[in-house]
Amino acid sequence: MTQMQGPAIFLAQFAGSEPPFDNLKNICRWAGGLGYKGVQIPTWESSLIDLKRAAESKDYCDELKGICAEGGVQITELSTHLQGQLVAVHPAYDELFDGFAPAELRGKPQARREWAEQQLRLAAKASGNLGLSEHVTFSGALLWHTVYPWPQRPAGLVETGFRELADRWLPILDAFDAAGVNLCYEIHPGEDLHDGVTFERFLEATGNHHRCQILYDPSHFVLQQLDYVQFIDFYHERIKMFHVKDAEFVANGRSGIYGGYQDWKDRPGRFRSLGDGQVDFSAIFSQFAKYGFEGWAVLEWECCLKHPEDGAREGVDFIKRHIIRTTDKAFDDFAGSGNNEAANRRILGLK
Repeated sequence: MTQMQGPAIFLAQFAGSEPPFDNLKNICRWAGGLGYKGVQIPTWESSLIDLKRAAESKDYCDELKGICAEGGVQITELSTHLQGQLVAVHPAYDELFDGFAPAELRGKPQARREWAEQQLRLAAKASGNLGLSEHVTFSGALLWHTVYPWPQRPAGLVETGFRELADRWLPILDAFDAAGVNLCYEIHPGEDLHDGVTFERFLEATGNHHRCQILYDPSHFVLQQLDYVQFIDFYHERIKMFHVKDAEFVANGRSGIYGGYQDWKDRPGRFRSLGDGQVDFSAIFSQFAKYGFEGWAVLEWECCLKHPEDGAREGVDFIKRHIIRTTDKAFDDFAGSGNNEAANRRILGLK
C-alpha cells in the first residue's frame, strides 16, 4: 500500500514582513492551524532560514525542525528557484534577473553565477542535514530567447546550449549526490527545461545523472497546451516532487499562448487557485496512485484573482480529498476461484 503525503504548502508566496508571515515560527503555526502537515521552504527568505548556517550545522537544522514541529508541520523540501535561475542567464535577461542576487553582485554576471552555484551547494548540504531526500530549483536558460524558431536557429545551436547547461549543472548534481538528495527541476516556461523534450535533452547531456529529477506542476503544462496526464506516464520514474497548482486556458480571437504582453488576469492562459481552474486533478492523483508516488502534495498558490489566504485555506481540504490511499486488494477478490497451476492448465486445455 502506498500513499502520497500531504497536504503541504510552499511558503514563497506567503512570506512577508507582517505576522503571521514574518518568521518561521509564526508562519508554521499559521500553516499548521489551517491543517497543513508540511511546509516547503524558499531558501532566499532569510526570515525563514539561514541557508549557510543550515549547511554547516546539524544542530541548527534540528532547531528548524523543532520550530516546525511546534507549529504542527514538518519540512518537506527546500527550494532554490531564484538561485537556480542564476546558474544560466542569457545576457539579454541580465538586468531583469539581477534582482534575484544580492545588491553587491548586480551588474556582475560571472560573480552572480558563482554565488548562485555556491548557494546550490549549500542547499545540498542543508537538505542533507535536515534529512530531506528532494530539493527543487530552476534550470536557468541560455536558449529561451530562441524558443520560437525565427530567425531560423543555426544547426547545432540547441546541442551547444544543452551541453553548456549540463556542464554548469553537473558539479552541482554531484554535490547533491554526495548529500544523498535528488535535485528536482521545476519544468517551467522561461527555463530551458520547460517540457518533456527539453528535460530529455538535458538529462542526456548530463549522462543520465541519477540525481537529475523532476518537480511536476500541471499548471505550466496547461499554459503550454501539453497533455499533463500523459506526462506522468512518460516521466513518472523521474518525478519526485509535486506542486498542486491550478490553471486555465480560455482561447479567444485576440491572443493565444503567448499572451499578447497582457497582465495575468487578461491572458488566455492564467494561474488560478485550486478548484477554480481547468486542471483535472482527479486524473492526476489517480496517475500518481497508479505509479505509487509517495512524495508530498504541495500547494503552490498563484492566482491573479483570489486572495492568497483564501486560496491557502481552501487548498487544505482540496488536497486531502484528492489524495488516494491505494488498495492492497482487488475489488473482485470476492469472486476468486482459488485456482492452482494444475487447474489453470486444465482451463487452458493443457495437460
